[in-house]
Order: sequence, then structure tokens, then C-alpha cells
Amino acid sequence: MKAATDKEQQILLTQRLAENEQVLRDVFAGCDDIVFHSFQTLHRTSALCVYCSGLCNTERLEQQVLAPLEQAGLEIEPAEALPAQLPVSSIHRIATAEQAIEAVLDGEAVLLLEGQASGTGYPLYKVPTRTPEEPAAESTVRGARDGFTETLASNQSLLRMRLKTPSLKLHTKKIGEYSHTNVILAYIEGIIQPELVTEVHRRLSRLKIKDVLESQYIEQGIIDQPGSPFPQMIATERPDVVVSNLQEGRFALLIDGTPFSLIGPVNMFSMLQSPEDYYENIYMSIFVRWLRYIFYALSLLLPSAYVAITTFHQEMIPTVLLLSIARAREEIPFPALVEALIMEISFEALREAGVRLPKQIGSAVSIVGALIIGQAATTAGIVSAPMIIIVAITGIASFMVPRYSASIATRLLRFPMMVLAGTLGLIGVMLGIILVVIHLSSLRSFGRPYLSPAAPTFGKGLKDVLWLSQPRSK
Repeated sequence: MKAATDKEQQILLTQRLAENEQVLRDVFAGCDDIVFHSFQTLHRTSALCVYCSGLCNTERLEQQVLAPLEQAGLEIEPAEALPAQLPVSSIHRIATAEQAIEAVLDGEAVLLLEGQASGTGYPLYKVPTRTPEEPAAESTVRGARDGFTETLASNQSLLRMRLKTPSLKLHTKKIGEYSHTNVILAYIEGIIQPELVTEVHRRLSRLKIKDVLESQYIEQGIIDQPGSPFPQMIATERPDVVVSNLQEGRFALLIDGTPFSLIGPVNMFSMLQSPEDYYENIYMSIFVRWLRYIFYALSLLLPSAYVAITTFHQEMIPTVLLLSIARAREEIPFPALVEALIMEISFEALREAGVRLPKQIGSAVSIVGALIIGQAATTAGIVSAPMIIIVAITGIASFMVPRYSASIATRLLRFPMMVLAGTLGLIGVMLGIILVVIHLSSLRSFGRPYLSPAAPTFGKGLKDVLWLSQPRSK
């Protein structure tokens, strides 16, 4: 059936309206939302208008297309005169059944006339939209409050509003065998490297997927190493973040139907940087950035270091603190490794439950779970108070990462690191760090080293990592 449909889509439109209508009706068989409106013009010429009732603006269709043809007595010969006489912009000719089908599914109205071997497409889209709002997942203290929406045209305008230059290039591609989702590749000509643009076009062209419901569908198909837990593209809802990265020589992908755009290539340090670093006082921004670096490392290493030290290296703990920890753990039936795994898994489950629950009760459940369950577990002697403190600090550290996708890597790697610490002590922790560094050293984002500008070292880029370059020097 699908092969027959593909064959029909490739045939050219003919001058016989009945044949063209039959081809389209065969393709759209069973599609009740596709409307075939047959009528006659004032000059008694048979005409057919095909459109999707849910995607096409029927009011504009009636006022701007059907009414002029039926009542105004427009001349339809020659064929080239018709588009100029109707008050609709961006009208285009349709020569094949494939073009007609694509236009109807995009929300256009397709007009076919008896005696003409081509049709006319009218972009009368009616797409549900919402006003740009502040992204809930990327709140900001100082900066722009607008965010991307699910409508591609609105997202384009948000970029053009900030970059009023013809150097901003926007290339549209259709991806998805069934969804035919519009994807826009955005970059600034003269700043981005031409070979990077060529590589992105190549990866998008070879992408073979059935539909695109979210930007992750495209991200998984074009990144260098899909099996890595570390994100190789930035997903953001904020236009100012996209514009800032475009000015640094990166590209962005805007996907129709989702407010999350993708940015690449990236490195590990760009995942730990926030746009507010450039909006606040420079010295405060540097302090917060270094605090973010430290706590990012703690979110990965703190539980495993605690397990290793309390299990194998008690001599490293001061005597007073060691006695305090010993008193807290004297009634705990589990070793430190099992205790840490129980608390970390419980914390991850609690965090996931808070995300999935409705907003009205999600925060309440999180607070109740953290306070009551933690206190009850300590009283019952299942876990010790120091372990709860370690897990709480680790959770706070993971929340300091600006990019949610970047914190996922540490959340996943935390468990094998604790297992290594519980079996080999600090040697296991060092072994885990070495394996992570080796993986990061081999990781690439569209051919760019993931640890750059630290490895390989690039002085100008390293200044923005260690210190903070002013926006004007980007």
C-alpha cells in the first residue's frame, strides 16, 4: 500500500481535474479531516480546493480565495495571472501530486482548476500558538523573560529581534518520514567555520527517523557518541542563550513543535556556565562560577569519598569527628556502601516523584519525603545522620548545575563510583576519576574536543573558563 502511495505521489498533475482529484482522494483515503471542496468559478470553470480542516484557516480561505473566484469574476487565463489577482502573499505553483500532498499537510489550501496542469498553494496556516513566557526550567534573576514556543515562526522572530543582521542565516529542512517536521539550522556567517556548517548539513541529511516529537530525537541521531552519559549539545528554551552561542561560532537547531532548541558544538565548561554570569557584577559572577565548578565535582565524588574513608581509611578522619561518626553508626546494620546506595536511590526516586507529580503537590511531597522519611530512617537506625548530610549536600550540589542534562551524567556515574569506593577504597575512587577523564578526553562534539579549551589548551578560550571575559570581547 505504501509503495503504491509513493508511486502516485510522483506523477505530474494533468489538465483533467477529475484525474487529479482521484489521485489525491486515493492518497487521503480514510483522512476525514482532509476537505475536498468542488465548485465553479463565475466563468463556469470547474475548480477543486483541497485543505486540512485542522491546519488551514477556513475564514481566510473563504474571504481571500473562494469568494474572489466565485463572485469577483476573475480571469483565470492565462494561468500565471491568477496568483497576482488574489490578495494572498507567498502563493506558489504546484506541479506534482507529491507537492500538493505536502502543501495540504503543511496547512496550505491547494487550488486545482480544470484545464490547468498545475495547481496553486495558498499558505493559510492556522496553528495553535502561545505567547512567549519565561522558561520554567531556566529561571533567571536578571535577563530576558521571553522563551521559545512550539511555533517555529515565533522562534525565528525572537532570534531576528536580537540579531538584526543579514549574516544570520536560517536554513530549513524537513525531517521525519511521517511527521515532516521543519527544522531550522541557524548560524552567523563569518563567525562560524564553514566546514562545521557542511558537517551539520551532512548529518541532518543522513538522519532517517519516522517522526520528530522532541529535539532529543534529532540530538541522538547527529551527536558523535550517543552512548556517552555526558551531553554533547545544549538544549535551551532561552533566545538570549542561543544568540550568545551563535556569536561564539556555534550553530543552533530550531525544531517545530518543541520550545527546546539545540546548540552545538559544546564542551564541558559551557555546560557549567549560566547566561547570568554576563549579566551580574563580574566579581560576583566569577565567585559563583568557581563555586559551581567545586560543587559539580562534589556532586560526583562526595558520597564515594565518604564511603571510601569511613570503610578503609578511618585514620584520615580527625579523632573527634571519627568518634562522632562511630557513635552515629554503631546501631546501623548496613555497611557504609549499602547505606549510601539506599539513600541515593531514595533521593533519586523522591526527586523524580516531585517532577512527575502536579505542581500543587509536588513541592509538598518533596518536603515531606525529605524531612519525615529522613528523620524516621535515622530514628529507626536504618541510616546514620552523617550519611543524610552527605546525600543532602550532594543533592544541593547537583541542583547548582545550570543545565539539567549536565547533572544527569553525575547522577548516573555516582553509583559506580560508590561501588568502586566501597570495594577498593580511595584507590577505587582514583580509578573511577581516571576512567572518567579518559572518556572525556576522547569525547567529541561535532569534531571538537569536549575538554577544550583546557585540553587541548587554548589561552583565549581558557580565559573565559577560569576568569570571565566581558560580553564585548566575545
